[in-house]
Parts: sequence; C-alpha cells; structure tokens
Amino acid sequence: MFKTALAGALTLAALSSLALSSPALADDDNAACTKEPKAKWMTTEAISAKAVAAGYKDVKKVKVEGTCYEVYAKTAKNERAEVVMNPMTGDVVKVETSE
Repeated sequence: MFKTALAGALTLAALSSLALSSPALADDDNAACTKEPKAKWMTTEAISAKAVAAGYKDVKKVKVEGTCYEVYAKTAKNERAEVVMNPMTGDVVKVETSE
C-alpha cells in the first residue's frame, strides 16, 4: 500500500512540475523575438522586404504569432517556408520548410 501511494505521489509531483514549467517555456519562445509593444514593431511590408533580402521569395502572407512575425514564403530551392522573424530587427529567428 505504501509503495503504491508513494508511486502515485511521485507521479503527481512529476506531472505538476511539468505543467508548471510549460508556461515558462512558452514565454522563453516568445522572448526570442521581443517584449516591445506592437506599436514599435516594423511594418508587415518592411518585414516582407527583410525576408526577400534574406533570400526568400514569393512572400504569401505575414502574420503576428505571439511576439514574432511569421512569414510564409518560398526558399531559393522553391520549398515552402514558414519563417519566424523578430519584429524589431527583421532577424530570422526560426525557419521550417516543406516541399
């Protein structure tokens, strides 16, 4: 009985710590872009131009995702790209590609 209760308590403690750490991880992802208010961000047109300057083409869409811009475009190899960009600097933070 004691082993079962101990195992249950340890499982609960592990799940609780995981749940508590998840919001912090989300904040870290968002912090990778900016904490500045949207009023100070580059325009979507300027971000689109930065994406083109970084080698992306056929920019289809620019949208706000958290504290970043997400740019949907094509790579030089004509792959679809989802490019996460810093809205203050236009720096590329992350890229996901697919054919």
